[in-house]
Parts: sequence; structure tokens; C-alpha cells
Amino acid sequence: MENQIRISNLNDFMFCPISIYFHGLYENVNPTIFQREAQLAGKSAHKSIDKDTYSTRKNILTGVEVFNSEYNIIGKMDIFDIDTGILTERKNQIKTIYDGYVFQLYAQYFCLTEMGFDVRKLRLYSLKDNKIHNIPLPDDDHNMRHKFEKLLNDMRAFNMDTFRQTNPDKCRNCIYEPMCDRSI
Repeated sequence: MENQIRISNLNDFMFCPISIYFHGLYENVNPTIFQREAQLAGKSAHKSIDKDTYSTRKNILTGVEVFNSEYNIIGKMDIFDIDTGILTERKNQIKTIYDGYVFQLYAQYFCLTEMGFDVRKLRLYSLKDNKIHNIPLPDDDHNMRHKFEKLLNDMRAFNMDTFRQTNPDKCRNCIYEPMCDRSI
């Protein structure tokens, strides 16, 4: 399929589009060599989902591969409770609710609804402090849905050759900064 977008890349693209290149480049390298504590903790928060050990209940879906043809997005969803209709995206610790977090939930939502599931509630879960952050459904927040659709268009139109990072804080907080020729 043309220009398929991975759900996991949505938040990364918003942080810095170049980071997606480095994710691919270092995909098979031991992460302890270049990742910082925050990235390793985030990976640990997803371990039970990735290994499908989060729950044995039949009504709880975890780590299921999903796809949406309207937006041409693909990836894995975190946790979906079929009985309650609650879709949850887990993060190690949420200090700020970034648009990228919401957009990952939106992508999972659109995939699951296209697959015929009745998703009634979205939430982010902060593992470290055990906090739940409820997120409005895309149809209940037209501004965020528009921003989500704009992000997908921006990702499809992205040109790595002309990109220049303009936010020094993003470079300062990037695990790939030492290797990046776009760093400021």
C-alpha cells in the first residue's frame, strides 16, 4: 500500500521526523547502547503488552495488529476492553499530554472501529503514577481530529532532504542527537 503510516511513528514524527530514520537504522541494535533511561522505561512499560502477558481474559485485546484503510495506518493497539469499549494507550509516565499521544490513540481507535469494534472511550494510562487521563473521541473534538488528519498529510508530504530542526530543546532531548547531521 502506498504511504502506509505506522501508529508508533505518529508521536515520533511530531517530536522530530528524523528520529524515525534513526529508529529504523538502529532497530536491531541493543537499545541499552544508545537509549536513555526514559526510553528503556517506556519499553519496559509495554513489555506485558508486547509479550501478550497483560491479561488472560478473553475480552481484553492487547498488542493486536490493526489497520485502517481510510487513513492507511497500521500498527499495534495497546489495550482494548471489548466489554466496556475502553481503549487504553499505556505510557511509562505522563507529565504532559502531548498531541502525539492522543494521535496514537486516535489511530488505534480508527483501526478498531473499521474492524467492527465498538470503541466508546479513550484513555491514556501513566504506569509510574497509576493515573488515567480520559481523552475525547475524535468526533467529540473536531480541532484535534483536524490536527490528526493534518499530521498524516504532513507525514506523507515530508521531505527529509529539506528538513531542518528549529527547536534546540528537541535536539538536546534526542537520543540520536550525537549521530544526527540536522542537530542544532
